[in-house]
Amino acid sequence: MKSVIRHIGLSALTVAILAGCSATNTTVTPEPVTSENAVTLSAPPQVDQALTLNQIMANPDWMGLLAKGAYWSDDSQSVYFARQAHGNPTRNYYQQDLTGSEANELALNQLHAADQEYGVLDNKKVRKAYIYQGNLFVKDLESAKITQLTRQNTKVDGVRFLINGDIAYWQGDNIFKIDSNSGLSEQLANIKMAVEPKGVQEPATYIAKQQQRLIEYVALQQSNAKSKEQYKEALAKADPTMSAKTWYLGNSEVVTELSLSPDGRYVLLSLRDKDYSWRGEHDIMPNYLGKDGYVDAVPARARVAEDTPAGERLVVLDLQTHTKKDITIEGLTGFDEDVLASVKTENAEAKGESYKSEKLPRKVQRIQDWGWSQSAIQWQANGDKVAVMLEAVDNKDRWIATVDLSKGSLKTEHRLHDDAWINYNFNQYGWLPNSDSLYYLSEETGYSHIYLKANGEKAKALTQGQYVVSDITLGPKAQFIYYKANKSHPGIDNVYRVEIATGKDEQLTQWQGQLDYSLSPDGEQLLLNASTRIKPAELFVQPIGGEIKQLTDYTSAAFKDYAWQAPEVVAVPSTHGAGDVYARVYLPQGYSKDNADKYPAVIFNHGAGYLQNAHYGFSGYFREFMFHNLLAQQGYVVMDMDYRGSKGYGRDWRTAVYRQMGTPEVEDLKDGVSWMAANANVDAGKVGTYGGSYGGFLTFMALFNEPELFQAGAALRPVTDWAHYNAPYTSNILNTPDVDPIAYERSSPIEHAEGLQKPLLIMSGVLDDNVFFQDSVRLVQRLIELEKPMFETAIYPVEPHGFRQPSSWLDEYRRIHKLFEQELK
Repeated sequence: MKSVIRHIGLSALTVAILAGCSATNTTVTPEPVTSENAVTLSAPPQVDQALTLNQIMANPDWMGLLAKGAYWSDDSQSVYFARQAHGNPTRNYYQQDLTGSEANELALNQLHAADQEYGVLDNKKVRKAYIYQGNLFVKDLESAKITQLTRQNTKVDGVRFLINGDIAYWQGDNIFKIDSNSGLSEQLANIKMAVEPKGVQEPATYIAKQQQRLIEYVALQQSNAKSKEQYKEALAKADPTMSAKTWYLGNSEVVTELSLSPDGRYVLLSLRDKDYSWRGEHDIMPNYLGKDGYVDAVPARARVAEDTPAGERLVVLDLQTHTKKDITIEGLTGFDEDVLASVKTENAEAKGESYKSEKLPRKVQRIQDWGWSQSAIQWQANGDKVAVMLEAVDNKDRWIATVDLSKGSLKTEHRLHDDAWINYNFNQYGWLPNSDSLYYLSEETGYSHIYLKANGEKAKALTQGQYVVSDITLGPKAQFIYYKANKSHPGIDNVYRVEIATGKDEQLTQWQGQLDYSLSPDGEQLLLNASTRIKPAELFVQPIGGEIKQLTDYTSAAFKDYAWQAPEVVAVPSTHGAGDVYARVYLPQGYSKDNADKYPAVIFNHGAGYLQNAHYGFSGYFREFMFHNLLAQQGYVVMDMDYRGSKGYGRDWRTAVYRQMGTPEVEDLKDGVSWMAANANVDAGKVGTYGGSYGGFLTFMALFNEPELFQAGAALRPVTDWAHYNAPYTSNILNTPDVDPIAYERSSPIEHAEGLQKPLLIMSGVLDDNVFFQDSVRLVQRLIELEKPMFETAIYPVEPHGFRQPSSWLDEYRRIHKLFEQELK
């Protein structure tokens, strides 16, 4: 890798970046929040040094190596975090006390002793067990003494304390227990996904029976084998020193999760067909620059058009009686409903056919939340009750159900149904200690909120309103549930807590941006990873009821001292019945609403679809943030919209794109152009657009279906045909191609390519294992066959979906910039 200096030693700004050092600043001045309804826009700050593409697309280490993955120490007196240079395959780890002094870097031989974020506590909360590098450790929280319990090459997959204080852990499909008094290691369960071997068999055929009847030696061997088998069975029953009997569960499935009850008696298993694979059957991703000089054939994921999720089933093993029960799904409310009946009817009628609805059991699986670290299986801490969170493979239902372990049945405690799709976020849940009450998040009112449900009673909402609740934490004394929410503005996060007994709600932070939080183990302080529009995220600590204090200051002096333009967050009125569409706006240097020459403009389309970017925090698109500053310095107005489908605005906003991806979003882009023309002195005939991934898809849909809206567009790593994208994401929004071809044809750019009339730039990484390079190849051939002369392509042979090489970023954005300069000015 070339040196950082070579990449960024290109200007006076860069020299300042390299030479600058930063001092800890423990005071924080919140940014003023611009009223989203205001249309009086203020001119941006003047800059002494204009930005260049070489600067902003360089190795981002010049911005500072920020703290990542921060978590509390067990004594709540310090925090741990990591820092990692761009392109470096390893991280450095640090511990920092709460005084704000310089953090101590941990040596390699200290890492095993660092308090583990995902450790588990015993019932008395005096010991913590955790896994480090695949081995098991236990820490006495009073003395801080750490004891290593395993030293093996076979990694430990999970651990829990049992009610009696023993430690249980599992490796693969084997479960072990370490006696807290004697130190004895005992195997509780040996689970084999294989057919149980047959014991000694009596002769079954005429020849075999004759052999034993006539040949005395053969008959003696048979008798001895039976005697030995009976002896082993009797010994296993009578001798307490013998290990547990093996469980044979057949050879057609694999274990996807196992969970041991707190009393050590039950094991709840989730099983899936072993033949299912997320890999595609037919395709590979060719790496043309393999290390040996040949083309490497890299396995690729399956496409939604060919992926057939198998679902999962639950099995409970009673280790005390050595009995197994298959758990039926009949207890799930609506388990056999034909939830896609209307979709199937519409598609059948389009083909001149009819569809007859019938009830059939649906495939279910453990909820696949994309953001949590908890298990979908939750046991009561001091009992044998267990809850599971399941979802239908068709994406229309989420259930919280309790399991009757003796009967092998489910009881629905809560059903969340959505005619569009169940969110893959906002699924945290658990038991309140020493009770039969469950707490959980649900979007049933249209916004994610906290609910409490006691056994046999109706659920009670602990929060309510038109805002989104996320990241819930049960306090150490179970008096409060802490949470993050955007109550004051969709783009501003703060931390709150609600008292479980009374429902009293309290705001704990007063931040004017975006943040994530972690509650200290003693419940007295908050660790915040917080940012504002022009300030990258740093770590802060705030005592409950106290003042916020900055803990880290890793943003470089050069970045902090530069006169970055903070984008104004505005509300764009929708002419399509969507209310307000929030957007960030960057204004040209010397901006005047009355300037005689109207400004050109660019709209950026964020990726992921379900992502929020028009907020008051520092954007995850940090290169684009700097690029937009550069464009503004060169006379452009830049808008960054949270089009419909974006995160942070509730269920209806999220599902507006159901079965019509690219339609409501482009309507919002049209309103964005109109708003800029009316409020930012923009020439509506000189507007371009660009974006990556989902943003590239939107660029296509805008240029293909609204050819007069934009004068040019650039699509980076773009989806061109949703039938070729993955099943977990796409089947949520468009169902599956075999069920709902109407939705795919309506939503896939390749189906609308004949509408292209304006210049288009297509850029893709050859090693993209998310949106395949083939997506762009297929669209390019389609455009060639349509005899469209107004497009160009650029390929990046070593890049995955998220580009890594500064040279690739620079080449990509040079082309985008050139396109806009040629077509919009």
